[in-house]
Amino acid sequence: MLSRQAFRSIRAAAPKRAIAPRAPVRSYAAAAAAQDVKPPIAVFGLDGTYASALYTAAVKSSAIDPTARALTNLGQVLAKDAKLTSILSTPTLSDADKSAIVGELQKQAGVSNETVKNFLETLAENNRLGILPGIVDKFSQIMSAARGEVELKITSAQQLDSKTLSRLETAVSKSQYVGAGKKLKVTNEVNPDVLGGLVVEIGDRTIDLSVSSKIAKLNKLLTDTL
Repeated sequence: MLSRQAFRSIRAAAPKRAIAPRAPVRSYAAAAAAQDVKPPIAVFGLDGTYASALYTAAVKSSAIDPTARALTNLGQVLAKDAKLTSILSTPTLSDADKSAIVGELQKQAGVSNETVKNFLETLAENNRLGILPGIVDKFSQIMSAARGEVELKITSAQQLDSKTLSRLETAVSKSQYVGAGKKLKVTNEVNPDVLGGLVVEIGDRTIDLSVSSKIAKLNKLLTDTL
């Protein structure tokens, strides 16, 4: 994790020079539309533009798998350090700060992929490091679509065991909500507010089987009746 002390050490050790000029944002954002390769789905926002451009660049350089692994690792690094996102969004970072942060990100995430290295440096050069968490999320969405995955998010009051998750996955995979040839990407989120039961989200569909939902419906029925 990048503690305050670690960040100070990085800042002190950083070379006192600007990041060497690279092709500006046109090499990732504006150039995306000019590429023959297109992402399988459209993702929106500035972070979506960068994520789409990175996907295009990775496919063009035959580095899509190592790029996907690097982005997954970056996402894990960001998730572990809440202070890091705040640091990335600091508007007063010097070029030396940015260079040090990019180097530390590459080190912690084990980034050896030149496509991702260049991408991170381009983000730093264009003062866009602050949107890196969003880029990681949008890139994950693109990769899921490219792999033919359908996201199955199960929200429960308590963590479900692997056997229960496996049974739910099997049942949903045979349903009309999952197209032929598609694979389920299963995640289990815990939310005590559901009280009991489940909230199942399959792609853009939601099936609310929670106790809290049933209570809300009962309260509405009683209110309307009275």
